[in-house]
Amino acid sequence: MIEFSLFTDEGSRENNEDSVGMYQDGEAFCFMLADGLGGHGMGEVASQLAIETAVGRFAQGGRGASFLQEAFEAAQESIAARQQEDRHCRDMKTTLVVLDIETDRIRWGHIGDSRLYYFVKGKLKERTLDHSVPQMLVSAGELKEKEIRHHPDRNRLLRVLGTDQEEVNYQESQWIDRSGRQAFLLCSDGFWELIEEKKMESALKKASTPEAWIQAMREIVCKNGRGTNMDNYSAVAVWID
Repeated sequence: MIEFSLFTDEGSRENNEDSVGMYQDGEAFCFMLADGLGGHGMGEVASQLAIETAVGRFAQGGRGASFLQEAFEAAQESIAARQQEDRHCRDMKTTLVVLDIETDRIRWGHIGDSRLYYFVKGKLKERTLDHSVPQMLVSAGELKEKEIRHHPDRNRLLRVLGTDQEEVNYQESQWIDRSGRQAFLLCSDGFWELIEEKKMESALKKASTPEAWIQAMREIVCKNGRGTNMDNYSAVAVWID
């Protein structure tokens, strides 16, 4: 059985440039989250285009081994086409993270610094690595993992959708078995920057539903962001039993 909850909030900003989405086809599901960049509302256009295009690809039966590649490439093409059509959209870009759940196996893909966290039996097992300057410094041994959240260059991204590149340089996980007692959290940087992983675990162990898990984490995010110019913050919680 799969349970899930999705939410997005503008935080302290006037415009919400985050987008979330999902699609179900029998026992197969896809969940997606995108965080738009570009200002003046254009980030919102980019993130919505990415979600709509990727969901559409899944809905059209484009699943299987090539689905993630097709989804990211189609999203890039949609954004590039809009950039050509409307000069106001020329600088818009977006992150994208996609969770692909089939009847017996699961995988995910991402580009940018929107994250996917994977939990097994209430314990964090894995997370995606940001395509950002601070994450690169961590990989080089010049920065500690916990310092990413407050690094002055944390918003400098090395890979996103909407750049003028021939290939979409997204990252794809290996397949894992759909075995139960699994939980996934997709979230934008406005969310994960304000809650540490141990708090995510603690909230997960106490929650009775994905909605309750999201709400508990959201309270922590809002408390830690109080008095600041909070970014848009969004999350998608998925439980597999």
